[in-house]
Amino acid sequence: QDDCSEFRSQFEAGGRLSCTRENAPVRDASGRQHTNKCLMCAEKFKKEAQRGGGTLQRNKLPASERTKQ
Repeated sequence: QDDCSEFRSQFEAGGRLSCTRENAPVRDASGRQHTNKCLMCAEKFKKEAQRGGGTLQRNKLPASERTKQ
């Protein structure tokens, strides 16, 4: 189960996710506490983007499209 599924549509290439700063503490699967769920997911997406997998792959343009821009 992806506990960040509600934020995936807001995710930008490079692992960026714009979040508010409300205080609603939540813990990730490793037990680490985050200020709120969006910030937890933003960190998760950033790590995925750095690894070059997961969400980033879905949002990447094919090489043929990148050359047209």
